[in-house]
Order: sequence, then structure tokens, then C-alpha cells
Amino acid sequence: MDKTMSKLTREEVLMKLRRRYATAGPEHKRKLLDQAQELLGYHRKAAIRALRQAVVVRGPLIITGRPVKYEPGLLGPWLKPIWQATDYACGRRLVAMLPEWIPAYEQHERRMPGEVREKLLLASGRTLDRLLESLRGQGTGRSLTRPGTLLRQQIPIRGSLWEEGQAGWLEVDTVALCGGSVAGEFVWMVDGVDYVTTWVELRAMWGRGQAGTLAALQDMEESLPFSLLGLDSDNGGEFLNHHVLKWLQKRPQPVFMTRSRPYKKDDNAHVEQKNWTHVRQCFGYERHDNPELVAPINTLVKGAYGQLLNYFHASLKLDHKERKGGKVQRIYGAAQTPLARVLASAQVSQATKQRLLQEKARLNPFALKQVVTRSMKAISAMRRAGN
Repeated sequence: MDKTMSKLTREEVLMKLRRRYATAGPEHKRKLLDQAQELLGYHRKAAIRALRQAVVVRGPLIITGRPVKYEPGLLGPWLKPIWQATDYACGRRLVAMLPEWIPAYEQHERRMPGEVREKLLLASGRTLDRLLESLRGQGTGRSLTRPGTLLRQQIPIRGSLWEEGQAGWLEVDTVALCGGSVAGEFVWMVDGVDYVTTWVELRAMWGRGQAGTLAALQDMEESLPFSLLGLDSDNGGEFLNHHVLKWLQKRPQPVFMTRSRPYKKDDNAHVEQKNWTHVRQCFGYERHDNPELVAPINTLVKGAYGQLLNYFHASLKLDHKERKGGKVQRIYGAAQTPLARVLASAQVSQATKQRLLQEKARLNPFALKQVVTRSMKAISAMRRAGN
């Protein structure tokens, strides 16, 4: 065998021998096999197998199957900035959000081609997920709940007390902006979500004292578009104390207070989810140990960030479960914004609904996103300066 023969030359020689071998007689086939052994270094049987292979004539590439309707190269550059502005919503949520977000994008950024606009509005949630599949990522969290045993026996575990068809039943939790270390004092976020409407209120506080938690809860109640009917928390001492219990009960219409089972995070699944989507995705895991950060954070969450979440971010709610064989399938309703659910609630007054609609009409989600981005840069600069 010629050691200097390149791979391309070997393939060309083999292809020529195959074409001759396909139409040769017995005597000539033996000669072709001898040539294959001598030139290419094959064993006799290997030479027979190599020359017997059919000659493949390559023609133009023909793509079969259903034509591609939603081209990633066409739709991806337009979908990506909208997806980023929605804080990386899933496909099913994006389907409900795009009819509002695309006009807002065109008003705030640039005009979108008609073909792109039409295809994005017609795309299903699964299609949007496929278009964004390569850009997705995941994160992790941590829990720092300290048990509050003082009133645990007096505050019932949530059960039949909740009237789950009415707005006003709030799940609450705290999130530590501690940077992985609980030593010393730092900023905590109080996170509250309404079970029915998914309306979210966030407040920052310095430390996790009982008085500070009560002040945050009182401020959150003032911003709710409906009356507070019930409060459900984990077993942390910042919630299970006489300050919070007295505030809820010493009023003309007492508010029910319930708690989750110890070590059962699923009992507070709605607020636990918002801890990630509404707190961690925005404020991250860095340590916020400057007390001056509380005021600008609260200005942000009560203003642009809260408006963005409640007016323009759609969410999914579990409708029911179906058992099929040994598996349980969860069936979700159509994605809606918290505002849309508030407008459909009978517990909200018409005056409040009109006020919320007028406020939303003056807002643009991309402008709000820019305000949030600028505010977070200023907060991050203050956080670093305090270290």
C-alpha cells in the first residue's frame, strides 16, 4: 500500500474500483480484488465487502416532512428582547402576554415586520418554548425559616378555613438577601401573593424583627386592590407572634391567620414560587447589608417593578387534576395577568377596577423595564459601596 496516498485519493480509487466491479465478469473481478489488496492494503474478504457496496450517487439535498413555519432565524431576534423584558416567561405565559407586549415593544423600541408579528401572535406556547430552548437556564435557592413556637398551638394549620374562590387570602413568606451567610444584619424581602388573583406585593425590611415584619404587612395591605380576608404563613417567628395576631384580630372584620405544616413547603407553594420568579430573579443572591437600601428597594417594588408584575406579567393557575392510570395530570387554565383576575373578581369594587385600568393605560412595560434596570443598577452600586 502506498503510505503517501491521502484519504481523498483512497476514496477516489475505491469508488472507481467499485464502479468497475459492479459490471465485471469473474476473471476481471479477481483482478480488481488484487488491485484493491495491493493499492489499499485490504484483506481479501475486506476487499470483497468494500467493492460490493453499492455506488451512491449524491444529488441535491431534499428536505422531507412538514415545511418549517416558525423559522428561528426570523423570529428569534424579535422574540428574544421581549422574552428578556418579561423576565424569561415560559411559552404558555408568553402566549397570553404577547398581544400586549408586541404593541408596547413597537411603541417603545421599533416597528416589527408584519410577517414576524403575525407568526408570533399565532405561535403556540410549545412553539415559543422551542424557539427559546437554547437560551434557558435554571437557579437554586435556600430557606432560612426559624420556627416560631410561641403561638403555634393557637394558630391553626390551613384547612377548610379558606374560601379559595374569593380574593383576599394571602400567602406570605420572607426571603433573605444574605449572600449565603446569615451572620449579622441584612435586608429581608417580605413576599405576599393572593391565592385567587396571584396579585403580588413585595416589601423590603432591615432585619427580620416582629415589628418590622408587621410594618411591612401593614404597608402591603394598603396597596391591595381588595380587602384582606386571610393570612397564611410558614412557621417562622416573624409571623407567628402577638404583634401580627393582634393586628389581624383587633379590627371590625377580623382576618383569619393560618400556618403551614412544619417542613412542608408545598403548603405555601404559591408564594414559594414567587420567591424565585419575583425576588431572586430580580435581586439575586448577593448580600444586601446596607440599611440605606431598604428605601430605594421599596420605592422600586411599590412602583415600576410592582406595576410590571401585576399589570403585564401573566401567570398560570392550576384548574384541576385528572388521574390517568397511575399518573396524575395537572390541567392549567389560560395564562392571565393578576390585573385581569382582579378585574374578574366580584370582591373588587368598580371604582378600584376603573382606577387600575386608568393607571395601566398610562404605562408601557418596556418603559417600566428600563426603570427597573436603572433602579437595580443604582441599588447594586449602593450595595457594593457599603461593603
